[in-house]
Amino acid sequence: MAGMRPFSIASLRQHPDLRPVVADRIWRAFWEPYGSPLDVLEAALDEVLAALDFPFTLVALDDDGFVGTVTAIQSDIAARPELGPCVAALWVEPKARGQGIGRALVSSALSRLAAQGRDRCYLPAKPHLHDYYAMAGWSLVERGVGDDALDVFVRALP
Repeated sequence: MAGMRPFSIASLRQHPDLRPVVADRIWRAFWEPYGSPLDVLEAALDEVLAALDFPFTLVALDDDGFVGTVTAIQSDIAARPELGPCVAALWVEPKARGQGIGRALVSSALSRLAAQGRDRCYLPAKPHLHDYYAMAGWSLVERGVGDDALDVFVRALP
């Protein structure tokens, strides 16, 4: 694809200078619409950063800097807290979308979870994203979950 640029994926712990931009993107996309204050998200992100191996946040970088993020946490499905671990807060900068960065971030998170001995991972998604995750190898577990009527997917880890 024309315009594709190389990118790399690393732990946010390796790039603590990116914490403010990661917090901003996660907050604006997933927390602000529900009225949650930024400082609550920042405290949650600090807990992730303080953990040794899990939970964790990954970032994607190209020559210009930050282009995406994903976090692996124990539960991201309020109505189904027993389902975990989960991949959560997948975000790719608009200018970098369509280049495989989101899939690479999720793949890297799944690889880390598998290396930690996890055998499966869950993912909640808005219904309009159903086809995206189904085509990426996720299996639908349940539809219409919680206040947002989420689709819940699972994926076996190698």
